[in-house]
Amino acid sequence: LTVLNAGRRYLKAEDLSGKVFVTSGLGGMSGAQAKAAVIAGCVGIIAEVDEAALLKRHKQGWLMEISNSLDHCIARLREARKDKIALSLGYHGNVVDLWERLVHELDNTGELLVDLGSDQTSCHNPFRGGYYPVQLGFEEAKKLLSTNPGKFRTLVQESLRRHVAAINRLADKGMFFWDYGNAFLLEAQRAGADVEKRGANKTEFRYPSYVQHIMG
Repeated sequence: LTVLNAGRRYLKAEDLSGKVFVTSGLGGMSGAQAKAAVIAGCVGIIAEVDEAALLKRHKQGWLMEISNSLDHCIARLREARKDKIALSLGYHGNVVDLWERLVHELDNTGELLVDLGSDQTSCHNPFRGGYYPVQLGFEEAKKLLSTNPGKFRTLVQESLRRHVAAINRLADKGMFFWDYGNAFLLEAQRAGADVEKRGANKTEFRYPSYVQHIMG
């Protein structure tokens, strides 16, 4: 319902075939995102750093395909988008790399390859494993978290700034991003990312919340 209503409200579209939804998280509640994309009829690309979560959702049938290659993800995205095929593709990697690759495609081809975007990393708990920094691989990040949590925190905040910078670039070209109630925008703001709404007070963000703006 969130994906469908986001399409209705922000894309003015009842039919989401050929539209692309990019997000992250295939763990607990976020695991439903892959299935939601297919039910809504769009192309869903969901990033997840933990391979066990990807394999679990694939085994359940909630996730149709898995890839650790950004080249493959972009190729499948283009193919499914062109043919208007409903697809859920799990990218085994960091969502920041995925967002930055989409910016790269925009800069080099002029194509905006994503229509809707969100995030379901556990940003209510970003410094204890809820959000993994793009600068490190999953296992390396887990090790750093236990040996040097201060350094881990610094890398997470740097990663959040990169994360938002890529989203902002794509949103400026017409992608619609929303907050999924996971404290992503709040933690990004605390990290110094550009998420504040222009001309508003500091408690307002430039992107809407699914609670008030989409489901409400």
